[in-house]
Amino acid sequence: MSQNGSSETRLREEICRFARSLFERGLTPGSSGNISVRLDDGGWLVTPTNASLGFLDPTALSRLDASGRLISGSAPTKEMPLHGALYETRAKARAIVHLHSTHAVAVSMLPEVDPKAVLPALTPYSLMRAGQVALLPYYRPGDPAVAGAIKGLAGRYSSVLLANHGPVVAGETLEAAVYATEELEETAKLYLLLRNLNPRLLSPAQVEELVRVFGVELPAHEDHDGHHHP
Repeated sequence: MSQNGSSETRLREEICRFARSLFERGLTPGSSGNISVRLDDGGWLVTPTNASLGFLDPTALSRLDASGRLISGSAPTKEMPLHGALYETRAKARAIVHLHSTHAVAVSMLPEVDPKAVLPALTPYSLMRAGQVALLPYYRPGDPAVAGAIKGLAGRYSSVLLANHGPVVAGETLEAAVYATEELEETAKLYLLLRNLNPRLLSPAQVEELVRVFGVELPAHEDHDGHHHP
């Protein structure tokens, strides 16, 4: 079903409501962070550049057409190459949230993290909502080269951590993307609390059960043909 003016209005309000919630809980400071939603016509609603997520105007959100051209509202976030590449490689993605959340940023700077699985299997919901998290090297904000790095992940990750910058998370709905981003931040906080304390992780069998029961997509559980390991 195509989106009409009424449903787009609701989406605008939903973006602002979730954005304000994230801001008020200190998950992205100042004018940092951005959100986009992909529309049925192939275009996007995007938070504007240099806008605080706590004080968005639904009518001023950037409305882009399918080619990325601004057709109404304020100028979009400079992170559009990042969003565009993730949409291109994650066919089911309909929303993307990018924050500068403290604990996730902190983890992105640690030397020991595995770029293919930044966070260990600490909790079931970290895997069920955020999945495995990939780490990309540092790129300056808005650098078009980040698009190539995202495309290099080949759509295998819905959650990506940009080194020294913050998480970028895609979801099938805006709500799913927001909740996954929050779960990633909480898992990063747990990791920092438990770092060097030898915590008890979920066992491989417990992780496999999550994959089987909830359809969790984990790149480490796929072979080169994209099939899950038994």
